[in-house]
Amino acid sequence: MAKTWDIEKFKKTARAAAAEGIVLLKNDKDALPLKKGAGLAVFGRSQMNYYKSGTGSGGMVNVDYVVGIYEALNDSKKYKINSDVRKAYEQFVKENPFDTGVGWAAEPWFQKEMPLNDDFVKEAAKQSDVAIFIIGRTAGEDQDNKNEQGSYLLTDVEKDALSKVCKAFDKTIVLLNVGNIMDMKWVSEIGPEAVLYVWQGGQEGGNAVLDVLSGDVNPSGKLADTIALDISDYPSTANFGSDKRNFQTEDIYVGYRYFETFDKESVLYPFGFGLSYTTFDIALGEFSYDSKDGVTLEVLVTNTGDKSGKEAVQIYLEAPQGMMGKPARALCGFAKTDVLKPGQMQCLEISVPKYWMSSYDDSGVTGNKSSYVMEKGVYKVFAGSDVRSAQEAGEFELKKTEAICECEEACAPVKEFERIKPESGFAKTTEKVPVRSIDPNKKRKDRLPKALPYTGDKGYKLKDVESGKVSMEKFLAQLSDDDLMAMMRGEGMCSPKVTAGIAGAFGGLTGNLAEFGIPAGGCSDGPSGIRMDCGTHAFSLPNGTCLACTFNEELNEELFRWEALDLRKNRIDALLGPGMNIHRNPLNGRNFEYFSEDPILTGKLVAAQLRGLHKYDVTGVIKHFAGNTQEFKRHSVDNVVSERALREIYLKGFEIAVREGEARAIMSTYGPVNGVWTSGNYDLLTTILRGEWDFKGIVMTDWWAMANDEAGAPGDYKNVAAQVRAQNDLNMVNGNAEENSGGDNLPEALKDGRLTRAELVRNAANICEFLLKTPAYRHMLGEESALDKELAKAVSEDDAKLQELIKLTLNDDETEIDTSLIDTSKNATTSFVITSKRKITMDMELVLRAVNQPDVAQLPMSIFQDKALIKTVTLTGMDREWQTIRINMIPAIMSNFYLKFYFAQGGLEIKSIKIIKTEDIEDKFKRGLSEL
Repeated sequence: MAKTWDIEKFKKTARAAAAEGIVLLKNDKDALPLKKGAGLAVFGRSQMNYYKSGTGSGGMVNVDYVVGIYEALNDSKKYKINSDVRKAYEQFVKENPFDTGVGWAAEPWFQKEMPLNDDFVKEAAKQSDVAIFIIGRTAGEDQDNKNEQGSYLLTDVEKDALSKVCKAFDKTIVLLNVGNIMDMKWVSEIGPEAVLYVWQGGQEGGNAVLDVLSGDVNPSGKLADTIALDISDYPSTANFGSDKRNFQTEDIYVGYRYFETFDKESVLYPFGFGLSYTTFDIALGEFSYDSKDGVTLEVLVTNTGDKSGKEAVQIYLEAPQGMMGKPARALCGFAKTDVLKPGQMQCLEISVPKYWMSSYDDSGVTGNKSSYVMEKGVYKVFAGSDVRSAQEAGEFELKKTEAICECEEACAPVKEFERIKPESGFAKTTEKVPVRSIDPNKKRKDRLPKALPYTGDKGYKLKDVESGKVSMEKFLAQLSDDDLMAMMRGEGMCSPKVTAGIAGAFGGLTGNLAEFGIPAGGCSDGPSGIRMDCGTHAFSLPNGTCLACTFNEELNEELFRWEALDLRKNRIDALLGPGMNIHRNPLNGRNFEYFSEDPILTGKLVAAQLRGLHKYDVTGVIKHFAGNTQEFKRHSVDNVVSERALREIYLKGFEIAVREGEARAIMSTYGPVNGVWTSGNYDLLTTILRGEWDFKGIVMTDWWAMANDEAGAPGDYKNVAAQVRAQNDLNMVNGNAEENSGGDNLPEALKDGRLTRAELVRNAANICEFLLKTPAYRHMLGEESALDKELAKAVSEDDAKLQELIKLTLNDDETEIDTSLIDTSKNATTSFVITSKRKITMDMELVLRAVNQPDVAQLPMSIFQDKALIKTVTLTGMDREWQTIRINMIPAIMSNFYLKFYFAQGGLEIKSIKIIKTEDIEDKFKRGLSEL
């Protein structure tokens, strides 16, 4: 029988995806592809530390290996690598080691570059034909990029080194190993022959770069963002990075929508741009418009060059300006060809529904307030290889304005501000943004759900709902108010109730809930692959921007089909990703996880990824819903945005993922939109998501998220009642759901009427319906499929051991570890998962001695907390009396953490190990989150 899991095919798919996302911006003097046997001198400190992904929850994947760019080039044996240049960088890195920073998300965005002198570079040019210069940047949570050297800009050392290399070598190729676009003025100033964005390609990223440089793969990546001359040219920059609120005055004119409408001259590389080693002719075939279904067009793509390759065809719409104002061009469809041989042609048929061509009228200027509208006038459709070069493919005219979809006002701003708008000839003017006229709290009270009264236990289990024996309503009527409230509380990080090391658990987390046959579901970070903090290995994927640049739905679906199997192998039900927020500004530190400045591209590719995950009954928790456009002060900064921009730009990708990808799970953001924290935003999560889009899945908060009751009111971590009222089903995360370790306000809100039992029941139904579709539910029933058995055999012995953890809960002040559980023999490892009910600082006290050892014996014991080595205790054979050792541990700011004891030699006897609380920091921790 053929195997389903094949790690080699997974590697091949990831390598292909990373290669297809590479964007070739410049290729003068036929610098690429490289000729076989060419002599290469590899410059740039980043050859020593390839960035497979960014940092934080979106990148911390434990992997078996990472193929860097230098390693791939060297191991291929296709080229003569200059060893003298390499040795110089190796020596430099010994003297200037990698700076990891201190603490969470503290790694610098770049590493110190090695200065070059002319003699060294000239000598390298005598020995080698071609120079490759690698520039690296990382990014991550809690910190944005800055318009500074070493972040968005090159450093003086980088520019000087690159200038010397370009001057000495006839051909210099620059590789940008980065998560997102950066300043590119240096290309014209310094003049390298070839420039490629190779992004962060996951653990196969180096091989993907090799494939493109060698010509084994013809580059077909297209920019998912506009690269402008200067950061100040982006209209969002003026209102980016505030510590209180960002007025999104650019409105719907994000990225190319702004530049193509108002400022073409400031564009260095347009949206959708990317070169190939061959050439393509894009001819227009049949074009038709149907008053019901929209536009259908054929595009004929012919490879007119001498190398095989792929082309991405992009369809843009120019709508009449009408009364609302529209961008000069807006992406409304795309498709990727197969690999075309020289002279080969392929016909692509692309359909664009009317809904995608409509605009949201938030003011009523067309007479259709709170509706998607197509204003009367001529609509032009363009097709091409990027937004700037696309040619007119056809047009149609509407004789009168049509309301395409009637909605209702939701998530409108409460603060007054002005937004830009085009007038005749695409001149820029402004208009007042419509503000909120309908109170969402009144809306919620008018639409309260109903539920059956509490019945007590009638003997029904969740499986009886699945079989049709009982309705979900009758099943949930058995649950007490305490049971329902407990179900709203997810647990984590690293809950011992699910796969070790993952981010959270939810569902049947208490004894009572488990008795009703409700399983515990598990979710894990993140978009770049599974993060397991206990050390279990998984596969690292290319970053979000790289995958967006593929413009390839089929490839994204195939890649995430393999990711689904990795989740199943590790018994995880949901991946916390894809991340799909809009690249409003290039400085957002988390852009590497997200896709693009365009919502259609984002939504279509995320829908494809979800289809891949769903093939094996796991899913992605698409995030962050919605408007997460900066990392600085992300817990509190208010995104003030018009309802039109919210719906057309910031929600559109999510809408596509729900409607086309049948999304099953969504994560809300940390901060507020228009004054209301998204985790408790009724209009966002109920009116739009569930009402208009008919979403049937679960919504969870980001980890330790606040909520408020009304726009402008302060956010509160304990205000989980607001989250439940909004249909944010799961508050993530808590140390103990049953004990209400987070101290939320659910009991008091239920008592005083701010929350109803029916709302708890409604959310519990959402959770249970989700769980019925999960592998966790089947495992709870004892059903092990052939796939489960196959995947269990694919787990390595080392990873299996990491899941064999001893569970221990800390007492209030002092907790003793049973030392009889610890194997002290040579090369032995014993691991614990420790649950802390509160966030505390703590010490460990060990009492141990050497037994039956020579005086000169060295007896080391290493103690790890999570991934960090906190202490290596070494006794000698002479330490025969009991030794008491006190160790400062890492504060327990997560609900759970790991302890691992490793013995390099035998011969130690342990009398006692105690974990002693030194300070309660629960409130201090939450204050710290607020300050981020």
